[in-house]
Amino acid sequence: MTQLQPARVRIPCSTSNLGSGYDTIGLALDRFLEVSFDPNDSGELTVIRSGTLPPLAQEDAPDLVAELFTKRLGKVGIQPSGTLTLHSDIPVARGLGGSAAARIVGFDLALAVQGLPRDDDEAFARTLKAEGHGDNAAPSVFGGLRAVASTADGPIVMGLALSPAVGFAYAAPAAGVSTDEARGLLPKQVSHKIAAASLGRLVALIRGLAEGNPDLIRIGVRDELHVPHRLALIPSALFAISAGVDAGAWAVTVSGAGSGLIAMCDPSDAVAVGSAMHEVFDAGTNDPECVGFDLRPCYEGLKRL
Repeated sequence: MTQLQPARVRIPCSTSNLGSGYDTIGLALDRFLEVSFDPNDSGELTVIRSGTLPPLAQEDAPDLVAELFTKRLGKVGIQPSGTLTLHSDIPVARGLGGSAAARIVGFDLALAVQGLPRDDDEAFARTLKAEGHGDNAAPSVFGGLRAVASTADGPIVMGLALSPAVGFAYAAPAAGVSTDEARGLLPKQVSHKIAAASLGRLVALIRGLAEGNPDLIRIGVRDELHVPHRLALIPSALFAISAGVDAGAWAVTVSGAGSGLIAMCDPSDAVAVGSAMHEVFDAGTNDPECVGFDLRPCYEGLKRL
């Protein structure tokens, strides 16, 4: 019988799209999913969740970490016996790439407990195939600001420059948004005029983030491909965006598919921007599932601890 060894893996969350970078641009941020495995002779896999994850135990959706971990080991004839411990401070179903992070750590942890080296390219490729887009997987695996381009020979992941003059704030209502539902609202066709305008805005976004240029970032965050359709799923989103701008944000847009919003601002304003957006979403209810905070870029992606 194959002996598995203890292992611990950590991965950052990610925001994606950033407006005009739909399905292309993603940024790793400093909220993390950490997973560990401790083998024993019980003959069963016990899963322990903490942080933002305990509510998942009450839902019908499969635990992606446990699913990928056991599936990967099952392919080599191993049935894991031990304790799988998961802790996350990534809000669930709020546009911070939680599903991509879960898929990646499940894959890598299965390698780690066998004493095998990491395979970041394979982890990214498998997550891209499962999700259909790599703008969350790329930054979570490799860290930093990343772009993903599709080619005839497969996807290419590129690192992009990010100025330290750009700060980030995030807020989300208590209710999440299904990525499938958010994608289902998008039009199947767009005009050449909208497509061409989107390309120009994408260039402005990349340049603005690299230079820390608020004017270019404002242009780059404007979008007609997905943001207007997804905002309809987020109650009070327009009021939260206005509050963020009033608090100092240069631009605010939907983070991933939502329901969270991501703001770009001077780093010194990030706490105030996150608080202002959170105040709108919370509306005095003090619901712990409603969140708002500042975030920092994470330049180290997947890591074994």
